[in-house]
Amino acid sequence: MRAEGKMLAKSIVPSRGIFTCSCLLERIKQTENEIVQMFKLASPKDDTPSFGNHPSTRRSMSARKLDERFIRILKIFKWGHDAEKALEVLKLKVDRRLVREVLQVDVEINVKLHFFKWAGKRRHFEHDSTTYMALIHCLEEAKLFGPMWKMIQEMVKSPCVVGPADLSEIVRVLGRAKMVNKALSIFYHIKTRKCKPTASTYNSMILMLMQEGHHEKVHELYNEMCGEGTNCFPDTVTYSALISTFAKLDRNESAIRLFDEMKENGLYPTAKIYTTLLGVFFKIDNVEKALGLVQEMKEKGCAPTVYTYTEMIRGLGSAGRVEEAYSIFLNMINDGCKPDVVLMNNVINILGRRGRLADAVKLFENMESFDCTPNVVTYNTIIKSMFESKSPVSEIVLLYEKMKNNGVNPSSFTYSILIDGFCKKNSLEKALLMLEEMDEKGFPPCPAAYCSLINSLCRAKRYDAAHELFQELKENCGSSSARVYAVMIKHLGKCGRLTEAVDLFDEMKRLGCPPDVYAYNALMSGMVRAGLTDEARSMLRLMEENGCAPDLNSYNIILNGLARAGGPHPAMEMFEKMKGDWKMKPDAVSYNTVLGCLSRAGMFEEAAKLMKEMRSSGLEYDRITYSSILEAVGKVDEDCKLASSSSS
Repeated sequence: MRAEGKMLAKSIVPSRGIFTCSCLLERIKQTENEIVQMFKLASPKDDTPSFGNHPSTRRSMSARKLDERFIRILKIFKWGHDAEKALEVLKLKVDRRLVREVLQVDVEINVKLHFFKWAGKRRHFEHDSTTYMALIHCLEEAKLFGPMWKMIQEMVKSPCVVGPADLSEIVRVLGRAKMVNKALSIFYHIKTRKCKPTASTYNSMILMLMQEGHHEKVHELYNEMCGEGTNCFPDTVTYSALISTFAKLDRNESAIRLFDEMKENGLYPTAKIYTTLLGVFFKIDNVEKALGLVQEMKEKGCAPTVYTYTEMIRGLGSAGRVEEAYSIFLNMINDGCKPDVVLMNNVINILGRRGRLADAVKLFENMESFDCTPNVVTYNTIIKSMFESKSPVSEIVLLYEKMKNNGVNPSSFTYSILIDGFCKKNSLEKALLMLEEMDEKGFPPCPAAYCSLINSLCRAKRYDAAHELFQELKENCGSSSARVYAVMIKHLGKCGRLTEAVDLFDEMKRLGCPPDVYAYNALMSGMVRAGLTDEARSMLRLMEENGCAPDLNSYNIILNGLARAGGPHPAMEMFEKMKGDWKMKPDAVSYNTVLGCLSRAGMFEEAAKLMKEMRSSGLEYDRITYSSILEAVGKVDEDCKLASSSSS
């Protein structure tokens, strides 16, 4: 026994790397005995009842016990000599099935990796695609994307066969890991060396590229797919992905062409494809074609889904055909199609924008009957509609409180709507309270909300408070938005603080915040107000040189300056240039500015001609038009009286 013990020690010690002292040898023998006893099957006792001839049941029960014990060893000893010894005791054959089963065990990822590598070095064993893919999925689950990529490379370089289904799964795995370039690389590598992709493989690639926003590559891959020949023709999945991609890229004609090609090839569009095309037709303002598509869909036996109805209602609402949109919603309910919260939000939004607040609120209150729970978008839509419909502030506040009581957390956009709405209703203190609450909730400063508040404070001549808010926004964000700068510049110009306005404009450029058309217009307006029309015209030229396109308001500001300072001729000259060289169609403000100028100069015949031109352009006379003429007539009459009295 002693000799056997020494031989056993010699055989074990080198592999475990420990000193050959007697106490350790005894412990090694003890450990081995523990492992053997742990895995030794219990002998059936004499009093065990017999269940007849059911050897398969007994074998499966024994295998289950062995499996549980082996798992226990893996969890206690990890992968190493002890677990290896357990395999020997259990006489488990190391094959691919065993490898896959071990990789499914809930143990540390390193244990699985060591076992996988150990199995790969065994004689008469080679990993195949199933064992590689099992480990790749384990590494993906553990978010070890570096080792996962190495394992994919090892799989590709190994002699194992990689089929189209394996390639599709590799592409999906790399796509989920946001490793798009690696997915493309491995796709082409396997395509040229290992297997010929099928339509399903190409679909996996196309869907992965779509999901990660690589839309341009999708069309290139489609052309490759068509060139593969038999067994690789585009199918419904391919066309669905391509049509969706082209729709997102605004390549609407290509999307429509593919839709027609699909039908020519004998494929039937799905509800998703019809819905995508519906969005395309609405986007290009072809409402009748969109409605015809819905009719075709029904005739082909393809039932519209809730997404189809949503697209239809949204498209008709955008086209101003609110009654049709609402009618489709009611028909949908009658047809038994259950709405979701997105569809309900769209219907409420359309009704609210059209001023049908009562209908919107009624639908909002009935959402629960459709098993739809209002979300933050629903409340935002209703609150915005209430402000636009001039609802009392108290009712809006009640709805906001109801929103919070129902467990719906306000978003940054909620606060922006409330602040802007309260500002427009001159409830400035409520708006400031909302800003404070927004800050307490940890939302980042919202430039739109600050813009509304600063604008309202300036209108109330609370310039110091407005400047304080402006500085607060800059401190919290590191800078401010061009729109907020524009508001400050506009009001500084209005109250005669033009130097400060110019300083702010220069600060924008210095801080890397390029002035937009609103900032330029605000400064030009201040210059005109200060009688600096020539400087304003120079600013207009600078604006164009800096690549900021002037809008109609830009020209109207200069036109106003010329009309007030330079008399009718410079104003008329610019007015004609707007219509001709600058291709800028004048609006009522443009006409009223020139009309006032002509009338003040007593050029009533020219004013009358301009009024006819204004009417022929489709513009209606407004209060400003008439008051400009009457004011000028009164001034001319007064001048005539003064002249006659002085001559007498």
